[in-house]
Amino acid sequence: MEGVIWEKGYLCIDNGKIKELGPMENGAPFPLLQEENVQIINALGCVVMPGLIEAHCHMGITEEKKGMEGDDCNETVNPITPYLRGIDAINPMDAAFGDAVRAGITSAMIGPGSANVVGGSFAFVKTFGRSIDELSVKSPAAMKVAFGENPKVNYGQQDKSPATRMAIAAMLREELFKAVAYKEKVQKGIEPWERDFRYECWLPVLRREIPLKAHVHRADDILTAIRIAKEFDLCMTLDHCSEGHLISAEVKESGFPAIVGPDLASRSKIEVQNMAFKTVGVLNEAGVMTAITTDHPVSLIQSLPICAALAVKAGLKEEEALKSITIYPARICGVDERVGSLKAGKDADIVIFTGNPLDSFTKTLCTIIDGKIVYHDKSFALPPQRKRV
Repeated sequence: MEGVIWEKGYLCIDNGKIKELGPMENGAPFPLLQEENVQIINALGCVVMPGLIEAHCHMGITEEKKGMEGDDCNETVNPITPYLRGIDAINPMDAAFGDAVRAGITSAMIGPGSANVVGGSFAFVKTFGRSIDELSVKSPAAMKVAFGENPKVNYGQQDKSPATRMAIAAMLREELFKAVAYKEKVQKGIEPWERDFRYECWLPVLRREIPLKAHVHRADDILTAIRIAKEFDLCMTLDHCSEGHLISAEVKESGFPAIVGPDLASRSKIEVQNMAFKTVGVLNEAGVMTAITTDHPVSLIQSLPICAALAVKAGLKEEEALKSITIYPARICGVDERVGSLKAGKDADIVIFTGNPLDSFTKTLCTIIDGKIVYHDKSFALPPQRKRV
């Protein structure tokens, strides 16, 4: 359960959901011990916690080991492509999904990259399986927009707009202005054949059902994103937020959460020159809800717990670091009613570790998604399901 630590406890799974959990005080057995057709996993001496969550990545869209043929991250021919759906390009057979499961990462927010001013929608998915439709928890889950160097460089080099930060902001405003006009037209009632594919995808954003997912590194880009989101009364997440520690008060005042990272990557361009592991701690201390991201494949998906540990080393409180890879990303991604903490009724996405996952020597012993054991270490013996004799 969120914010509660039991030295000894039990957890019961039924039909893919957490049915019951509680402490085992004074060595008392859990209530369902005597039930039939139950598989009992003894995790004595281990750490049992909710599955880890990656709040922003591109695994399955930018596939490993496949080069250009496996890269579907950016449609770099038009700076405004809101109608693209990340779910149409996610390949769950990408090797990164297996790495995620072995690291105890049970779900992830996946979508287009940041080459376009508007890149398309993200999907929140589980990390084990072959059919992306079956893995999907929420799609669309956010609308990707990008500020700063990436769209500027991509289109400026083509002698097209946007070549400046002013043009990025102007193009996004124009798109939102037209989307609002379309929403008002729909509210008045239009015939089905008058529906516009380009603007239909904006309706969940304008209704505040899903957020803008804003790629922002520099402080001025962060503030521009906030300015535009406030102007159109939208929900938004501040993704990367590399200079957020320089304007933590302004970020806090905005009310928008921050998904910070990938701080394990190199400072490969000008706008990330102030990138540091201290950022997430400074924002968290200021009262901003924070999640930590690897931005896979910028840094590898399995490094998520390491990134959280390095954030602790730089000042983030340990409990907040664990929340920043569990319940906080679940809330930020709008799926906390299903994942992110151990609570009766939630999806049975559970991980058994040898110790604290922030310790680099900790091993994942068992990963459970939707109540099914999808990975277990060879050193962790699983008992057979007990049946009626």
